[in-house]
Amino acid sequence: MTAFATPELADLDTAGVSDAELVARATALVPLIREHAADATKNRKVSPEVIDAIASAGLFHVMVPKRWGGQGATFKTACDVVAEIARGDGSTGWVTALTLLATAYGATNTTQAQDDVFGANPGARICGIFSPGDKSEKVEGGYLVSGKWPYASGSFAAQWASLTITLEGGAPGMALIPAEAFTIEPTWFVAGMQGTGSDTIVVKDHFVPEYRVQPVADMFSSKFRSPFTEEHVASMPFNAVAAGILVAPQIGLGRHALELTREKLPKKPVAYTAYGQAKDSPTHQLGVARAATKLRLAELLLDAMAADIDGAAEKHELPNPEILARIRNDTGVVAELVKEEIDYLLTANGAGSFADVNVLGRVWRDSETAARHALVTPEIGREAYGRQLLGNYDPTIGL
Repeated sequence: MTAFATPELADLDTAGVSDAELVARATALVPLIREHAADATKNRKVSPEVIDAIASAGLFHVMVPKRWGGQGATFKTACDVVAEIARGDGSTGWVTALTLLATAYGATNTTQAQDDVFGANPGARICGIFSPGDKSEKVEGGYLVSGKWPYASGSFAAQWASLTITLEGGAPGMALIPAEAFTIEPTWFVAGMQGTGSDTIVVKDHFVPEYRVQPVADMFSSKFRSPFTEEHVASMPFNAVAAGILVAPQIGLGRHALELTREKLPKKPVAYTAYGQAKDSPTHQLGVARAATKLRLAELLLDAMAADIDGAAEKHELPNPEILARIRNDTGVVAELVKEEIDYLLTANGAGSFADVNVLGRVWRDSETAARHALVTPEIGREAYGRQLLGNYDPTIGL
């Protein structure tokens, strides 16, 4: 972890920067990200040069409040930033999404916890694992924590981890644990999203003070421990944002796939037909049109989800249960739409798409892997939404 820079407040350079400029910064990084994408896959983690460039642009801190040097940006802006970075590389977009999310919600904890994280280093990054993997014991003043947390995306470049632990009484809570208190066990050997470094965090007998813990139920209800309740991130329910941010990389992957297709397919001969170029083939025209439409629908749906989340946050209100259920449902639908888009494009481009050296094959593997995240599972989202629509609401399912 010492290979990665941890920018000071002045280096983040986000004060007074517009949302459009933040997205433009992400776009400007795409060539660098693509240059290092193969190395990220090979090394199972995003290259230090890329992490440092994203950090220096302030993009890990877009939703962090301005008082800590962040931009305090909307969820929409965060999604747009992540999508552009994922257009460069899916793994890099995924790491950005999870780090951006966990770091922002680090600023919703107690004042003392925030000072521990950002006071000494406003450029600190937090990785997050939202499923329990611990053996927690309530002790005086806090919790004694041990355990293993797999799928710790971006942990290789984080100074803190936000880990789900079991609180007294059995309820889950999110605990902030410094990097010096955990080790990383290499366990991420997968077909897609290979560069996310989603290895396993291991903690042994670490004391977490009570002031660094937030009950998950309170985070779902926007009842954060921070006294700065007027801030945008403190008005956004964690569950809706955590689900929604996971499909922003899918949008970037879908855009990259369409970009590659429009660049390379038009002049490609269509084997065993009379068409000398694919651009003249109605089959290919229809396939690409269907793909582009799927992507456009996914973009519109994610924008609508962001509008629901940001609109409620601006009023400092919690979205009603039906909107929350719809967001959970639509998260899965966005992933489905992008998967279908990429499938159409793979068919249009032919079997060569699956060659190891073909970037489109990596895009496909990344999309298929990311779409299997538990918070993105379409049928769970449909069940939650269907229950709500039929008056059989169960807050424990899919929300």
